[in-house]
Amino acid sequence: MSEGMNPATLVVWGGFLLAFLFGAIANKTNFCTMGAISDVVNMEHWGRMRMWLLAIAVAVLGTNLLYYFGLIDLSRSVYQRPVLPWLSLLLGGALFGVGMTIAAGCTNKNLVRVGGGSLRSVVVLTFLAISAYMTLKGLFGQWRASYLDPIAVDMSQWGFTAQGLPHVLAKLTGLPEKTALLVTLGVIGLGLLAFVFKDKRFRGNLSHVLGSVALGLLIVAAWYLTGHIGYGEDPETMEMVYFGTNTRTLESLSFVAPVAYNLELLMLWTDKSMRVTFGIASAIGVVLGSFAYAISTRQFRWEGFASLDDLRTQLIGAVLMGFGGVTAMGCTIGQGLSGVSTLAIGSFLALAGIVGGAAATMKWQQR
Repeated sequence: MSEGMNPATLVVWGGFLLAFLFGAIANKTNFCTMGAISDVVNMEHWGRMRMWLLAIAVAVLGTNLLYYFGLIDLSRSVYQRPVLPWLSLLLGGALFGVGMTIAAGCTNKNLVRVGGGSLRSVVVLTFLAISAYMTLKGLFGQWRASYLDPIAVDMSQWGFTAQGLPHVLAKLTGLPEKTALLVTLGVIGLGLLAFVFKDKRFRGNLSHVLGSVALGLLIVAAWYLTGHIGYGEDPETMEMVYFGTNTRTLESLSFVAPVAYNLELLMLWTDKSMRVTFGIASAIGVVLGSFAYAISTRQFRWEGFASLDDLRTQLIGAVLMGFGGVTAMGCTIGQGLSGVSTLAIGSFLALAGIVGGAAATMKWQQR
């Protein structure tokens, strides 16, 4: 294999391509988690929510089938660690939900908007990246590590080696792991599909159906890319490692921490130890995929802030999303699709926090 085709390079370029498709499809279908929650809370309309739930169902089924057939090891992902920092997940998720509501879009939506010409989203993502980096390695990170993360449940003391629902079910019932996995997939995955497709109008919207399926499959493909193609022997240490990821284990699409890592790379460009990773490439890919779609359909438009009040609100939302997204270990994509696709208990807690925070903020805005 040539130097330009090493596993890390394949993972980075593969992540860029998957995210490029994700950005283009999200732009075309107007895929937006905050919009989906808003439609339900404000208008009791479930069209975009069904899009999100269909993407989740596809991601859950596809990801866990890869795990079932031994193609990836989800138990090694960061979501599956047996220590469950429940307060960080719930509070971080809630703050992210508040932030994305007052900023009128989550991290992914702002990346898509940048591709469509939004200078406002450039500013939002810049402050989100600063806040996220401070939560990873700076002042906010000290608060998170000192006061939030220690409040956790160590499931290993009860014999659990991971926090995935199938693993917990197997331990509690005595079922074989693979049987418990299939039972969980039947209840959650097929249950979501039944709910989504019971609506006749949604079934008739082929664009939304195909778009949601494609987005879910991109999450699955990212797991396969980092967890199978990117898993191999390190020629220097002769150990089996995961190449090209920030967490040094398998990853799928997530955008809060990667936006911070993009900022770090730009600031420390001459540092020879810095490398473009799967996460960094995926954040760039979403922007360029959305840009390609906007240009090809002549929908590219420059957009700025409507007023000073709009600027202030957007910046507050950006800071909350940066802190909340890192504290909750993911955003509406990082936890809402990628994390949930592993069936980790913590991901469902983070998702509940995101939805609850967003819904509460929308109710407050109504009043």
